[in-house]
Amino acid sequence: MVDGVSSTTEAASRTSAGRIGLASNFETFLQLLTTQLKNQDPLSPLDSNEFTAQLTQMSGVEQQLLTNDLLTSLLAAQQGSGGLSGASNYIGKEATAAWSATELTDGAAQWSYELGTAASAAKLEVVDGSGRVVWTGDAPSRQEGISDFVWDGKTTAGAQLPDGGVYTLKVSAQNASGGAVDSQVLTRGRVTGIELYEGQPYLAIGQSIVPLSAVIALDEMPTLANAANDDGSPVANLMASLNPLKLFS
Repeated sequence: MVDGVSSTTEAASRTSAGRIGLASNFETFLQLLTTQLKNQDPLSPLDSNEFTAQLTQMSGVEQQLLTNDLLTSLLAAQQGSGGLSGASNYIGKEATAAWSATELTDGAAQWSYELGTAASAAKLEVVDGSGRVVWTGDAPSRQEGISDFVWDGKTTAGAQLPDGGVYTLKVSAQNASGGAVDSQVLTRGRVTGIELYEGQPYLAIGQSIVPLSAVIALDEMPTLANAANDDGSPVANLMASLNPLKLFS
């Protein structure tokens, strides 16, 4: 997959490259001017008009550097504001992201994992913020597709870890011949909020803060009628079958 490059990002990149070039030329200009002053002929000093013209050129280069700094700041502000505004459309929708970090809350942490094909063996590992494996075990499902996994916050030895820690999930799977099966860890859930870090929008999905660039799928939340049809309770089925027009006839 190839990520698209926004015009704002491209413009910021070009502005940054232009500033680097101007800064380099500015330093070279100062070195040449200083060398010229040091080595000028005392009997034939630098003409004042020529010297003034060179100072004017130097001031122009310096002003251009300041202008480029201003443009870079404006582009960064525009990019951050536009990213936050666009990401707000994700709130309330069901999102799937290729992301493996989540927070342990109320003694539980939840992930999803996807296998490219059915596996004969699949192992899961929960890793803490320092990179230490705190829990390992067999995956609950080895079938092709997406499966969910809920960790109870206990280490492999059975010790309960405190809430608030951020943990990541790793998955590895093999087929019957011992070859590796393509797999990835996913974060799925309803988008409840947007946060901005260093100009980049992040989505709040469950107990995870996921960069917008990691989102690989987005779905609408089920409507009330669909939710009622999905619920097996008699009351839900009754509500789904009622025709609101008949209630007032």
